[in-house]
Amino acid sequence: MNYLSVENLGKSFGDQQLFKGISFGLAKGDKVALVARNGIGKSTLLRILAGGEGLDEGDFRFRKGVKLAFLDQDPRLEDHLTIDGLIGGAHTPYQEVIQAYHAAVDRHAADPGPDSERHLQEASNGMDLSGAWDYERRLIQLLDLFRITDTTRRVDTLSGGEKKRLALALVLLDEPEFLILDEPTNHLDVDMIEWLEEYLAQANLTLLMVTHDRYFLDRVCNRILELHQGGLFQYPGNYEYFLEKRAEQQAIRHADAERASQLLKRELEWLNRMPKARTGKSKSRIDAIGGLKDRARLVKEGNDLRLQVDVPRMGGKILEVKSLNKAYGTTVLLRNLTYKFAPGDRLGIVGRNGSGKTTLLNLLSGAEPPDGGQVDAGETVVMGYYHQMGEEWKPGQRVIDAVREVAEVVRLANGRTISASQFLEHFMFPPDSQYKQIDKLSGGERRRLHLLRVLIKNPNFLILDEPTNDLDLFSLNVLEEFLLGFPGCLVLVSHDRYFLDKLCDHMFVFEGEGTIKDHYGPYAAYRKSRTTEPKAPSEDTTAAKEKPKSSGEGNPVRAKTRLSYREQEEYKRLEPEIEALEAEKSRLEAELSSGALPYEELHGKADRVSELIRAIEEKMDRWMELGQFVQ
Repeated sequence: MNYLSVENLGKSFGDQQLFKGISFGLAKGDKVALVARNGIGKSTLLRILAGGEGLDEGDFRFRKGVKLAFLDQDPRLEDHLTIDGLIGGAHTPYQEVIQAYHAAVDRHAADPGPDSERHLQEASNGMDLSGAWDYERRLIQLLDLFRITDTTRRVDTLSGGEKKRLALALVLLDEPEFLILDEPTNHLDVDMIEWLEEYLAQANLTLLMVTHDRYFLDRVCNRILELHQGGLFQYPGNYEYFLEKRAEQQAIRHADAERASQLLKRELEWLNRMPKARTGKSKSRIDAIGGLKDRARLVKEGNDLRLQVDVPRMGGKILEVKSLNKAYGTTVLLRNLTYKFAPGDRLGIVGRNGSGKTTLLNLLSGAEPPDGGQVDAGETVVMGYYHQMGEEWKPGQRVIDAVREVAEVVRLANGRTISASQFLEHFMFPPDSQYKQIDKLSGGERRRLHLLRVLIKNPNFLILDEPTNDLDLFSLNVLEEFLLGFPGCLVLVSHDRYFLDKLCDHMFVFEGEGTIKDHYGPYAAYRKSRTTEPKAPSEDTTAAKEKPKSSGEGNPVRAKTRLSYREQEEYKRLEPEIEALEAEKSRLEAELSSGALPYEELHGKADRVSELIRAIEEKMDRWMELGQFVQ
């Protein structure tokens, strides 16, 4: 039996149909991502399944007795409690077992006897069966991992990020069998995300989540569900496989919609020519027009996020940072930072939460003064700053009015100008949504609107602080395409490793206590350097161990220039092995796309496709590594 069975689920908000008639099942061990454009109902579906929101039609059921946990995108915690009080008052299965044990201990201490001893033994057995003896140890470990050290603080004094981390720690602490997560990586730094990624990939649980983090999705999930135009499409495999198959299905749907559109046009012409008296004889043909309209409507999925604004040319001087210092009390964030931006500089910034990343952005933009040193901007620099916390909108303000406040027209890269309304359409705000009140928009839509207001000023020096939060995968892909072609300087703080790898040439790594390391290359190169860095020698390490190996009288080993015999043989084997894996992958993908496989086989073959993709990547990396030394 499935851990979760969903049948013909439907949900609307006012006149908007989010989804209708969707059905799917999740088996034990499934790790599934739910994807859709913003505003389609991803979070709504998760809240329905978690019991936090009602549905309009259909039904769903979890396997009886399954232990369920849910992390909302914006967790609602009891603000008047301390962290200790929140943990102690949580009526989780672990807490109930622990409280029963403490009650039995107190009873036996107050009135020792056969009856109280029996209750104590039963309570001890309950602790054994539930594994609750190490609950406190695991609690301390998780809170420390998520950097929650002072548990006497009231919840209402925590930042949004701290609340999210606390809620995530409490969810994981109870070791659920079925876990529902809505954007779990928001407000986590990269180290935390990588720990969570590894934990979820290895944990023996069933997972349903919404995430925009593509590395996270690719490495954790073995199946993807897409909400699209009210329906649900299922893709076995990882994110790469999803993109490939989605593109194929979209091409098929688009071709069908084009044919339906042409046929609809001919049928409407026939209908207009037909005498009124013959209408009754052609009822079936008229009814068929309704179906053609539905098919033809699929031809347009909404405007893509295409941002091709005009960027002013920069002069010789861009932005110079000289001996910059910043501290809050005894916490030093920046110490003597000096850097000169070059034309087209693409800088990524990573580091732990609270290490000073956003503070540096505020200093660069002039939003905050330094304690020492200076930031000197050239006269031609036009700065655009996208804030992590977004903008504060006027009560009742409409989307179109918020844009017109900045500019009535927008100059594009090709020299043309378009109206604010036309530019909104490029940001996937169709005319009927431009007159919505901003407070009615989803979180992702508000972030998109904030980004639009930054770009409408045509900056040539762009600062983005966590721009990926709450944006859907499709908006992210097109935003990346724009930023890849952006000719100005880009400074980017993000926990999205895929985003950093695709866009940044080098990284500022905040190492703590004001130290910033400039690492050349994208995030993946930095991460690899961290895993291969030699550890600091211990106290008993001899000088001989610290010296590089030698090939003779003090001569260092020369750099590798050719392959050994064994490596040559390995290189020869790799190419046919890769071809065999590729052939097996293609065969399995054809079977998965056929629609003829039962679910049990579908699941197993999808897992095998994921294994093959990883194996091909590993062998390709090794083949390329050896290939550079082939004579």
